[in-house]
Amino acid sequence: MNYRIAIGTDHRGYELKEFLKENHTIGCSVIDWIDVGAQSSHRTDYPPFALQVSSLVITNEVDLGILLCGSGIGMAIAANRFAGIYAGVVWNEQLAQMAKEDDNVNVLVLPADFVTQEQALPIVRSWLSATFQAGRYQQRIEMIDKINS
Repeated sequence: MNYRIAIGTDHRGYELKEFLKENHTIGCSVIDWIDVGAQSSHRTDYPPFALQVSSLVITNEVDLGILLCGSGIGMAIAANRFAGIYAGVVWNEQLAQMAKEDDNVNVLVLPADFVTQEQALPIVRSWLSATFQAGRYQQRIEMIDKINS
């Protein structure tokens, strides 16, 4: 499967973002990375990058998004402010799979201070290869969407 993935980070996730971008094939997926920054490891704030990635996902200019910051928490909070964004912080393959299968996470958030380069690729691969289960999980998504309307 081919994916256009927007990726954004603050300074703490810069190195991991650059590593991920070097990988244009992850598992069976071919990735076209859309990098919204940061463009260096100099201190930056995360909200503008969450906004840019979320906007690209909402407008369907990309298929999915990946955000990185130190803990992942700030990015997830910022991204989840937007209707239609389902951002989840994951730090292992099992959580990545469950995030997609159960919650249809369309923005994967990696805690860069806690995920190594060696761990990141299998996490992304697991997320990309999982399929949303729908059914009762879709009903839960609809409940969330009603909160935002």
